[in-house]
Amino acid sequence: MRKTRITGAFAGVAIAAIALTGCNSGSPTSPGAAGGGEEESTGALWEVASDVSLEGSPTFDAISERDKVIVGVKEDQPGLGFLDATTNERTGFDVDIARWIAASLGYDEDKIEYKAIASANREQAIVNGDVDYYVGTYSINDARKQQIDFAGPYFITGQGLLVAADSEIASEEDLNADTRVCSATGSTPIQNIKANYPEVPTEEFDLYSACVDALINGTVDAVTTDQAILIGYAAQYPDDIKVVGEPFSEERYGVGLAKGDDALRAHINELLTDGGDVWQGIFDKNLGESGITVEQPAVDAY
Repeated sequence: MRKTRITGAFAGVAIAAIALTGCNSGSPTSPGAAGGGEEESTGALWEVASDVSLEGSPTFDAISERDKVIVGVKEDQPGLGFLDATTNERTGFDVDIARWIAASLGYDEDKIEYKAIASANREQAIVNGDVDYYVGTYSINDARKQQIDFAGPYFITGQGLLVAADSEIASEEDLNADTRVCSATGSTPIQNIKANYPEVPTEEFDLYSACVDALINGTVDAVTTDQAILIGYAAQYPDDIKVVGEPFSEERYGVGLAKGDDALRAHINELLTDGGDVWQGIFDKNLGESGITVEQPAVDAY
Protein backbone atom coordinates (compact mmCIF):
# COMPACT_ATOMS: atom_id res chain seq x y z
CA MET A 1 0.00 0.00 0.00
CA ARG A 2 1.27 3.42 -0.87
CA LYS A 3 1.07 6.03 1.85
CA THR A 4 2.10 9.68 1.92
CA ARG A 5 4.33 10.94 4.69
CA ILE A 6 5.11 14.57 5.44
CA THR A 7 8.37 14.80 7.31
CA GLY A 8 9.36 17.34 9.87
CA ALA A 9 11.80 18.71 7.30
CA PHE A 10 8.85 19.95 5.28
CA ALA A 11 8.61 23.21 7.19
CA GLY A 12 12.33 23.77 7.14
CA VAL A 13 13.14 23.08 3.49
CA ALA A 14 15.16 25.44 1.37
CA ILE A 15 12.00 26.95 -0.02
CA ALA A 16 13.76 28.64 -2.89
CA ALA A 17 14.04 25.24 -4.54
CA ILE A 18 10.32 25.01 -5.12
CA ALA A 19 10.44 28.26 -7.05
CA LEU A 20 12.03 26.26 -9.85
CA THR A 21 8.70 24.53 -10.41
CA GLY A 22 7.30 27.78 -11.72
CA CYS A 23 9.76 27.49 -14.62
CA ASN A 24 8.52 24.04 -15.66
CA SER A 25 6.78 23.67 -18.97
CA GLY A 26 3.02 23.23 -18.93
CA SER A 27 3.54 19.99 -20.90
CA PRO A 28 5.01 16.79 -19.48
CA THR A 29 8.57 16.04 -20.52
CA SER A 30 9.34 12.31 -20.41
CA PRO A 31 7.74 9.16 -21.81
CA GLY A 32 5.06 7.23 -19.98
CA ALA A 33 1.64 5.69 -20.42
CA ALA A 34 -1.84 6.69 -19.38
CA GLY A 35 -3.21 3.17 -19.36
CA GLY A 36 -6.47 1.92 -20.83
CA GLY A 37 -7.41 1.54 -24.48
CA GLU A 38 -5.22 2.06 -27.51
CA GLU A 39 -2.93 5.06 -27.08
CA GLU A 40 -1.32 7.66 -29.27
CA SER A 41 2.19 8.52 -28.11
CA THR A 42 2.87 12.17 -27.29
CA GLY A 43 6.43 11.71 -26.00
CA ALA A 44 5.17 12.88 -22.61
CA LEU A 45 4.82 11.54 -19.08
CA TRP A 46 1.57 9.96 -20.24
CA GLU A 47 -0.07 9.10 -23.53
CA VAL A 48 -3.46 10.14 -24.89
CA ALA A 49 -5.81 7.16 -25.05
CA SER A 50 -7.94 6.53 -28.12
CA ASP A 51 -11.26 4.71 -28.66
CA VAL A 52 -12.20 5.23 -25.02
CA SER A 53 -15.55 3.91 -23.85
CA LEU A 54 -16.91 4.62 -20.37
CA GLU A 55 -20.35 3.09 -20.19
CA GLY A 56 -22.64 4.45 -17.52
CA SER A 57 -20.83 7.78 -17.02
CA PRO A 58 -23.05 10.80 -17.72
CA THR A 59 -19.99 13.03 -17.32
CA PHE A 60 -18.09 11.18 -20.03
CA ASP A 61 -21.18 11.30 -22.26
CA ALA A 62 -21.25 15.10 -21.87
CA ILE A 63 -17.52 15.32 -22.60
CA SER A 64 -17.92 13.21 -25.73
CA GLU A 65 -20.84 15.27 -26.98
CA ARG A 66 -18.98 18.59 -26.67
CA ASP A 67 -15.59 17.03 -27.61
CA LYS A 68 -13.90 18.88 -24.77
CA VAL A 69 -13.05 18.35 -21.11
CA ILE A 70 -13.88 21.13 -18.64
CA VAL A 71 -11.70 20.97 -15.55
CA GLY A 72 -12.01 23.01 -12.38
CA VAL A 73 -8.66 24.16 -11.01
CA LYS A 74 -6.85 26.64 -8.80
CA GLU A 75 -4.52 29.12 -10.48
CA ASP A 76 -2.91 31.01 -7.60
CA GLN A 77 -1.02 28.16 -5.92
CA PRO A 78 2.62 27.88 -7.09
CA GLY A 79 3.80 24.30 -7.54
CA LEU A 80 0.23 22.95 -7.42
CA GLY A 81 -2.09 25.00 -9.60
CA PHE A 82 -0.70 28.21 -11.04
CA LEU A 83 -1.43 30.45 -14.03
CA ASP A 84 1.39 32.74 -15.12
CA ALA A 85 -0.31 36.00 -16.04
CA THR A 86 2.54 36.94 -18.37
CA THR A 87 2.89 33.72 -20.37
CA ASN A 88 -0.63 32.36 -19.77
CA GLU A 89 1.03 29.04 -18.93
CA ARG A 90 -0.47 26.67 -16.37
CA THR A 91 1.83 24.64 -14.15
CA GLY A 92 1.63 22.51 -11.04
CA PHE A 93 1.09 19.05 -9.62
CA ASP A 94 -2.71 19.32 -9.58
CA VAL A 95 -2.83 20.71 -13.11
CA ASP A 96 -0.78 17.80 -14.41
CA ILE A 97 -2.99 15.30 -12.57
CA ALA A 98 -5.97 16.92 -14.33
CA ARG A 99 -4.19 16.67 -17.69
CA TRP A 100 -3.34 13.02 -17.07
CA ILE A 101 -6.98 12.20 -16.35
CA ALA A 102 -8.08 14.02 -19.50
CA ALA A 103 -5.52 12.05 -21.54
CA SER A 104 -6.86 8.78 -20.12
CA LEU A 105 -10.29 9.81 -21.44
CA GLY A 106 -8.83 10.54 -24.88
CA TYR A 107 -8.31 14.30 -24.68
CA ASP A 108 -5.04 16.18 -25.10
CA GLU A 109 -4.21 19.71 -23.94
CA ASP A 110 -5.92 21.41 -26.87
CA LYS A 111 -9.21 19.78 -25.82
CA ILE A 112 -9.11 20.95 -22.19
CA GLU A 113 -10.88 24.05 -20.89
CA TYR A 114 -9.76 25.18 -17.44
CA LYS A 115 -12.08 27.01 -15.05
CA ALA A 116 -10.73 28.65 -11.92
CA ILE A 117 -13.23 27.94 -9.14
CA ALA A 118 -12.91 29.42 -5.64
CA SER A 119 -12.91 26.98 -2.73
CA ALA A 120 -16.37 27.99 -1.51
CA ASN A 121 -17.93 27.32 -4.93
CA ARG A 122 -16.45 23.94 -5.79
CA GLU A 123 -19.35 21.66 -4.82
CA GLN A 124 -21.88 23.87 -6.56
CA ALA A 125 -19.81 24.00 -9.75
CA ILE A 126 -19.70 20.20 -9.83
CA VAL A 127 -23.40 19.81 -8.96
CA ASN A 128 -24.34 22.34 -11.68
CA GLY A 129 -22.20 20.56 -14.26
CA ASP A 130 -20.05 23.65 -14.79
CA VAL A 131 -16.97 21.39 -14.66
CA ASP A 132 -16.53 17.71 -15.46
CA TYR A 133 -14.18 17.19 -12.54
CA TYR A 134 -12.18 19.34 -10.14
CA VAL A 135 -8.50 18.97 -9.25
CA GLY A 136 -7.28 21.69 -6.91
CA THR A 137 -6.09 20.89 -3.36
CA TYR A 138 -9.60 19.56 -2.70
CA SER A 139 -9.74 17.79 0.67
CA ILE A 140 -11.99 14.74 0.89
CA ASN A 141 -14.46 14.90 3.76
CA ASP A 142 -17.84 13.45 4.67
CA ALA A 143 -19.72 16.75 4.41
CA ARG A 144 -18.65 17.22 0.80
CA LYS A 145 -19.51 13.61 0.01
CA GLN A 146 -23.12 14.49 0.68
CA GLN A 147 -23.14 16.53 -2.53
CA ILE A 148 -20.39 15.09 -4.71
CA ASP A 149 -18.10 12.08 -5.08
CA PHE A 150 -14.31 11.86 -4.92
CA ALA A 151 -11.76 9.75 -6.72
CA GLY A 152 -8.45 9.25 -4.95
CA PRO A 153 -6.87 10.43 -2.77
CA TYR A 154 -3.96 11.25 -5.04
CA PHE A 155 -1.97 13.23 -2.44
CA ILE A 156 -1.91 13.69 1.33
CA THR A 157 -0.57 16.73 3.13
CA GLY A 158 -1.24 18.55 6.40
CA GLN A 159 -2.41 21.95 7.57
CA GLY A 160 0.30 24.45 8.42
CA LEU A 161 0.97 28.12 9.09
CA LEU A 162 2.55 30.91 7.07
CA VAL A 163 3.67 33.98 9.05
CA ALA A 164 5.74 37.13 8.60
CA ALA A 165 9.49 36.58 8.44
CA ASP A 166 9.96 38.40 11.76
CA SER A 167 6.94 36.83 13.50
CA GLU A 168 7.29 35.14 16.87
CA ILE A 169 4.57 32.63 15.98
CA ALA A 170 6.30 29.24 15.83
CA SER A 171 3.35 26.84 15.62
CA GLU A 172 -0.43 26.59 16.01
CA GLU A 173 0.11 26.56 19.79
CA ASP A 174 1.00 30.27 19.59
CA LEU A 175 -2.37 31.25 18.13
CA ASN A 176 -4.54 33.28 20.49
CA ALA A 177 -7.10 36.06 20.65
CA ASP A 178 -4.50 38.56 19.39
CA THR A 179 -3.45 36.62 16.28
CA ARG A 180 -5.70 37.04 13.26
CA VAL A 181 -5.60 34.01 10.95
CA CYS A 182 -6.62 34.06 7.29
CA SER A 183 -7.68 31.31 4.90
CA ALA A 184 -9.98 30.70 1.94
CA THR A 185 -13.73 30.90 2.44
CA GLY A 186 -15.23 27.43 2.74
CA SER A 187 -11.86 25.71 3.06
CA THR A 188 -11.18 22.86 5.48
CA PRO A 189 -8.30 24.76 7.18
CA ILE A 190 -10.44 27.73 8.22
CA GLN A 191 -13.09 25.35 9.54
CA ASN A 192 -10.42 23.55 11.57
CA ILE A 193 -9.27 26.84 13.13
CA LYS A 194 -12.82 27.83 14.05
CA ALA A 195 -13.55 24.43 15.57
CA ASN A 196 -10.28 23.86 17.44
CA TYR A 197 -9.20 27.44 18.25
CA PRO A 198 -12.50 29.29 18.76
CA GLU A 199 -10.81 32.23 20.49
CA VAL A 200 -8.67 33.00 17.43
CA PRO A 201 -10.10 35.73 15.15
CA THR A 202 -10.32 34.73 11.50
CA GLU A 203 -10.37 36.47 8.14
CA GLU A 204 -11.64 34.84 4.94
CA PHE A 205 -11.10 35.61 1.26
CA ASP A 206 -12.03 33.75 -1.90
CA LEU A 207 -8.36 33.20 -2.77
CA TYR A 208 -5.38 32.16 -0.67
CA SER A 209 -3.30 34.71 -2.55
CA ALA A 210 -5.47 37.46 -1.04
CA CYS A 211 -4.62 36.10 2.41
CA VAL A 212 -0.92 36.16 1.53
CA ASP A 213 -1.25 39.80 0.43
CA ALA A 214 -2.95 40.59 3.75
CA LEU A 215 -0.12 38.86 5.64
CA ILE A 216 2.55 40.84 3.82
CA ASN A 217 0.59 44.04 4.39
CA GLY A 218 0.31 43.28 8.10
CA THR A 219 -3.48 43.11 8.31
CA VAL A 220 -3.41 39.45 9.39
CA ASP A 221 -0.86 37.58 11.49
CA ALA A 222 -0.92 34.17 9.84
CA VAL A 223 -2.25 32.30 6.83
CA THR A 224 -3.32 28.71 7.23
CA THR A 225 -3.83 26.03 4.62
CA ASP A 226 -1.99 22.93 3.51
CA GLN A 227 1.78 23.13 3.82
CA ALA A 228 2.18 22.06 0.20
CA ILE A 229 0.46 25.33 -0.76
CA LEU A 230 2.22 27.51 1.82
CA ILE A 231 5.72 26.53 0.74
CA GLY A 232 4.97 27.73 -2.78
CA TYR A 233 3.97 31.16 -1.48
CA ALA A 234 6.99 31.36 0.82
CA ALA A 235 9.20 30.70 -2.20
CA GLN A 236 7.71 33.73 -3.94
CA TYR A 237 8.38 36.08 -1.01
CA PRO A 238 11.32 34.57 0.92
CA ASP A 239 12.27 37.88 2.55
CA ASP A 240 8.75 38.59 3.80
CA ILE A 241 7.12 35.35 4.94
CA LYS A 242 8.01 31.88 6.23
CA VAL A 243 6.41 28.51 6.97
CA VAL A 244 6.53 27.50 10.65
CA GLY A 245 5.76 24.43 12.71
CA GLU A 246 4.76 20.98 11.55
CA PRO A 247 1.49 19.77 9.99
CA PHE A 248 -1.35 19.62 12.52
CA SER A 249 -3.95 17.82 10.42
CA GLU A 250 -4.19 15.34 7.56
CA GLU A 251 -5.68 16.57 4.29
CA ARG A 252 -6.42 13.98 1.61
CA TYR A 253 -6.66 15.55 -1.84
CA GLY A 254 -9.25 14.01 -4.12
CA VAL A 255 -10.66 14.56 -7.60
CA GLY A 256 -14.15 16.00 -7.20
CA LEU A 257 -16.82 14.72 -9.60
CA ALA A 258 -20.57 14.38 -9.94
CA LYS A 259 -22.25 12.31 -7.25
CA GLY A 260 -23.29 8.90 -8.51
CA ASP A 261 -20.91 8.82 -11.48
CA ASP A 262 -19.41 5.56 -10.30
CA ALA A 263 -18.01 4.71 -13.74
CA LEU A 264 -15.86 7.85 -13.90
CA ARG A 265 -14.79 7.50 -10.28
CA ALA A 266 -13.73 3.88 -10.85
CA HIS A 267 -11.87 4.89 -14.02
CA ILE A 268 -9.87 7.60 -12.24
CA ASN A 269 -9.17 5.33 -9.26
CA GLU A 270 -7.88 2.62 -11.61
CA LEU A 271 -5.72 5.17 -13.43
CA LEU A 272 -4.17 6.31 -10.14
CA THR A 273 -3.71 2.74 -8.89
CA ASP A 274 -2.05 1.45 -12.05
CA GLY A 275 -0.12 4.60 -12.93
CA GLY A 276 2.41 4.85 -10.13
CA ASP A 277 5.28 5.68 -12.47
CA VAL A 278 3.31 8.49 -14.09
CA TRP A 279 2.25 9.84 -10.67
CA GLN A 280 5.86 9.82 -9.53
CA GLY A 281 6.96 11.63 -12.69
CA ILE A 282 4.33 14.31 -12.11
CA PHE A 283 5.42 14.70 -8.51
CA ASP A 284 9.12 14.86 -9.36
CA LYS A 285 8.49 17.49 -12.03
CA ASN A 286 6.44 19.81 -9.84
CA LEU A 287 7.34 19.17 -6.19
CA GLY A 288 10.40 16.97 -6.27
CA GLU A 289 12.76 19.76 -5.17
CA SER A 290 10.58 20.85 -2.26
CA GLY A 291 12.04 18.57 0.40
CA ILE A 292 8.82 16.59 0.90
CA THR A 293 9.18 12.84 1.46
CA VAL A 294 6.22 11.30 -0.34
CA GLU A 295 4.82 8.01 -1.55
CA GLN A 296 1.65 7.85 -3.61
CA PRO A 297 -1.36 7.07 -1.38
CA ALA A 298 -3.69 4.15 -2.02
CA VAL A 299 -7.08 5.14 -3.39
CA ASP A 300 -10.24 4.82 -1.31
CA ALA A 301 -12.64 2.96 -3.57
CA TYR A 302 -15.69 3.57 -1.38
